[in-house]
Amino acid sequence: MNREEKQALVDELSEKFQSHNAFYIADASGMSVAKINEFRRLCFNRGMEFKVYKNSFIRKALDTLGSDTAEMDTALKGQSGVLFSKESGNAPAKLLKDFYKSQAYPRGVEPKPALKGAYIDASIFIGASQLEGLTTIKGKQELLGELIGLLQSPAKNVISALSSGGSKLAGILKTLSEKEEAAG
Repeated sequence: MNREEKQALVDELSEKFQSHNAFYIADASGMSVAKINEFRRLCFNRGMEFKVYKNSFIRKALDTLGSDTAEMDTALKGQSGVLFSKESGNAPAKLLKDFYKSQAYPRGVEPKPALKGAYIDASIFIGASQLEGLTTIKGKQELLGELIGLLQSPAKNVISALSSGGSKLAGILKTLSEKEEAAG
């Protein structure tokens, strides 16, 4: 591979990092070709992509993100594959867990592909121990949706109270005015 081809690969990887709000770095070493293809098929079916890259290419592409990604260096050892997701940041973690369950790994055996690191909305998570927490993390869009829902709820309650209270008040005033007319 010549220098131009390497640079083109780094540029392609940089574009993917920029266009995906979440990506996970995983270690697929020791997996058979059939298992890797099965994992890739699962990724494709869920709208994600898994591709193996050289660590030096990943490092160069990470440098283009514009944020401090030095923590990811610990994840860039051994064979590395990158799992890209345009969906929420927890979708790849859920995919990894589902794949592990389908493979029925014996107790004490590290499941593959093993999570080495994750980058979600400029936050970095290192190590397979983070996988459980990553499955429950909410993305920026999910959090904004919840916040808007919470902000709208009190406003709806106030509006409904005012509108129902207004009709009650109008009814009371009408009744009082009718009583005054009947008395007078």
